[in-house]
Amino acid sequence: MPDKKIDPVDVIQQQWQRERPDLDGAAMAILGRLGRLFAVATGRIESVFTAHGLQSGEFDVIAALRRSGEPYELNPSHLADTLMMSRAGMTGRLDRLEKAGLVRRIADAGDRRAIKVALTDRGLELIDIVVTEHFQNETRILSVLSDADRDNLDRITRLLLADLERDA
Repeated sequence: MPDKKIDPVDVIQQQWQRERPDLDGAAMAILGRLGRLFAVATGRIESVFTAHGLQSGEFDVIAALRRSGEPYELNPSHLADTLMMSRAGMTGRLDRLEKAGLVRRIADAGDRRAIKVALTDRGLELIDIVVTEHFQNETRILSVLSDADRDNLDRITRLLLADLERDA
């Protein structure tokens, strides 16, 4: 394990310790580092998407279609629910993706009043390239951790997330 270096969160924690020694800043430090980790990792993750002309939200849509399995189509409201976003926000994403030739809107064979969104051949080809690079990139981001560290981090984040989501 590398030597513990002072980071910006330590500086903030030390300042609070000096000003308010009655407060325990341990939780603030952990959550502060998680926040910084999220911000830095997000930039590195999104760099893969932007290299292929995608925003992260657009990647999310075509990835959801791809992982739905053949024929790689879903109705827009199901996509919005899956990605936890509004119907209006989904419409905007679909408009951009359709204009780029990555998805197409098609009539729903089971309900003539409804539509489905389907990956185009170009969209399928692109998502397979991007998701491969994305998985490799995320593995690279975590490569500093041992297998045991990754298992522990997974266990800890699952525990925290389950507790926070239960209270939400």
